[in-house]
Amino acid sequence: MGCYGQDLFEPIALGQPPTNIQQQGGHPVPRLGITNATGPIETNKFYENFVLGTQNFPAFLMPYTLAWSKGSGNAQSWGMAISHVEQSQKVFGPANTAIPNSPDSYYINPLGIQSLILSAAEFQSNTILTTDSLLAFSANVHLQPSTGSTSILTMPVVQGMVFITGQYINLQPNIQSSVFFRSVSAAGEPKPGVFKYRITLEDGKVWLLYALPSNGINPNFKLASSTLLQGPENWYGDVQVAKLPSDGLDFIYDDAAGTWPTAGQVGGHAQDAKAQYSLSWTKAGPFSENSTLVMFALPHHVQSFAATSPKTVTNLTLATTTVGNATAVIADYWVLEENELPTSLGFAPWRPADSSESTMNLSAAAVAAIQQVSVTEASQNMSAQTNLNSMYYSGKALSKFATLVYTMHDLADQADLAKTALLELESCFEVFSDNQQEYPLLYDTDWKGIVSSASYVTGDDGVDFGNSYYNDHHFHYGYFLHAAAVIGYLDPTWLIKNKDYVNALARDVSNPSSLDQYFPVFRSFDWYHGHSWAKGLFASGDGKDEESSSEDSMFAYGLKMWGKTIGDASMEARGNLMLSVLARSLQNYFLMTSDNVNQPAAFIGNKVTGILFENKADHTTYFGNDLSYIQGIHMIPVMPFSTLTRTQQFVAEEWTTYFADGAVRDATGISGGWKGIVYANFANINPSAAYSFFTQDNFDMSWIDGGASRTWYIALSAMLGGSP
Repeated sequence: MGCYGQDLFEPIALGQPPTNIQQQGGHPVPRLGITNATGPIETNKFYENFVLGTQNFPAFLMPYTLAWSKGSGNAQSWGMAISHVEQSQKVFGPANTAIPNSPDSYYINPLGIQSLILSAAEFQSNTILTTDSLLAFSANVHLQPSTGSTSILTMPVVQGMVFITGQYINLQPNIQSSVFFRSVSAAGEPKPGVFKYRITLEDGKVWLLYALPSNGINPNFKLASSTLLQGPENWYGDVQVAKLPSDGLDFIYDDAAGTWPTAGQVGGHAQDAKAQYSLSWTKAGPFSENSTLVMFALPHHVQSFAATSPKTVTNLTLATTTVGNATAVIADYWVLEENELPTSLGFAPWRPADSSESTMNLSAAAVAAIQQVSVTEASQNMSAQTNLNSMYYSGKALSKFATLVYTMHDLADQADLAKTALLELESCFEVFSDNQQEYPLLYDTDWKGIVSSASYVTGDDGVDFGNSYYNDHHFHYGYFLHAAAVIGYLDPTWLIKNKDYVNALARDVSNPSSLDQYFPVFRSFDWYHGHSWAKGLFASGDGKDEESSSEDSMFAYGLKMWGKTIGDASMEARGNLMLSVLARSLQNYFLMTSDNVNQPAAFIGNKVTGILFENKADHTTYFGNDLSYIQGIHMIPVMPFSTLTRTQQFVAEEWTTYFADGAVRDATGISGGWKGIVYANFANINPSAAYSFFTQDNFDMSWIDGGASRTWYIALSAMLGGSP
């Protein structure tokens, strides 16, 4: 790819975390079966179920799903089960008749289907599963007949791989199926030493198997029973399997056989408002020198391929569990581009260049309205609201007051009042940078990351939303990054003492470089999916999940603004790219307009996915079923980036569906802080109505949630076009 402009992936820092963050081993979650682990270990990736709990929950590679059988199923296998679920196999929850067009409340893909299983005759109840090289896009998974055995089946597991590949060392391959074999036929040698089999299962689906013996001798796999296809004893070689969606596409798999990816990398550069980033793979296999990889691309990848990217987009597609159809692409690396980076996005209300109503100024009346409210809000007890027993709620409050101080200083001609409030905000922030809060942070030397000590102290794995277990770090620390960016912008001298602390939070969530040995690369953000995963070290049958798409975006925004404040051009540009990629992926998978083609037609009427898992989407929240919560958790916080990720078309459709006069959750009838959130979001499409709401004489301050200020909402509505 063209190496021009700013490198997007320069390290933030390489030194150890601040010394006032105590280093501690003995994390409550053991590193189960992880071998050769010297560097940082990923905690929020697609393969995490292999190292958690009973190790037999699935890994979702898109489009395939892998799960260790552990004696289950018709085949009673101890190998690695492979499944692929068609769109027609999805199971839908009941229709929600309260919502227009009665969309189904959830959908889920069936689990436990074992179409093919890579196993061995030696695998019985003593079989063990170990992993190594747990990286951002990949891991190696190993099955051995028993601890210490030199016979081993190794599977490099990489997101988007078209083959499931097993490397056999001194084992008798057992290819099993709990769906039952209908027929297996030898299908020739597409390459010298590559022996192909065509497998039809009793569900009518066709799979291809390629056997690559190390000695080049035909292994003559034999169908021993309806559940067992058996290879030779003491075998050394590789087996690759792939599902064939329709006849006539064999050649794509045939050409790629004998090659597989072992790991993925992301790189990229930005110049002005354009960025190109690459997803590239290291590859292995006997034919890796002279054949090109085939990898599955998700819909948002196909949309953003650069014209210069060497690629062949094929017509071989397979359904994924929750992100539409995956398309097989022939290429060893992809170049993707985003050509409208939000480079002009700052602390002030903002619209993308192509939006309507870009007035972006404050009238005298709006300034007067802000000044009247801000004095009261700035006189609140900041310490009482920020020094809490939760990194999440503390961060929200710090960000709120930072936004308030910024609005007063830069937008409302209240510089003197803002300076007084800024000093108080600085002292509130320093409770955290000095690590003096109720549950101080610690640096976990087992997995390598910065976690709350709350679970260590209380014994409760769910306290502070599971922060100690690496849940939600991007949600929590993004607010701190934003608050610090504002403080440092208004008072550059503050950065001297606090920069290392804030950088450590950024590194924990979003370290961009393997040169940094204190944190994994991109713990939360998934560059294959184009968004983050919130779930950390918890085993989960439906895989990783994320609820608040908007707080995901808040982290990228906080990262961008912190990079801008400290003069880290790579970080600022990376934040811009993450925001652009998020906007694209959220609009494809989370925020569903009526023309969405990636989520099921029976589901898109919900407008948001609710909680999107790797295996299901559920229009609900973790904290309640009120429709203002379910929609609102994808709005919060309403900040300058909201107009980028939440298009005017989407906001208009959602408003009409839920919040308009007479709609199922008419905004006038919402109580509490969600009312303010819903009206602030409305400013995107009807800033005048939002401005009128926030400036009304009988405004009830209970409508403002703990992470927002009425001052900011008035400024936002006014600058988006609502000024009288």
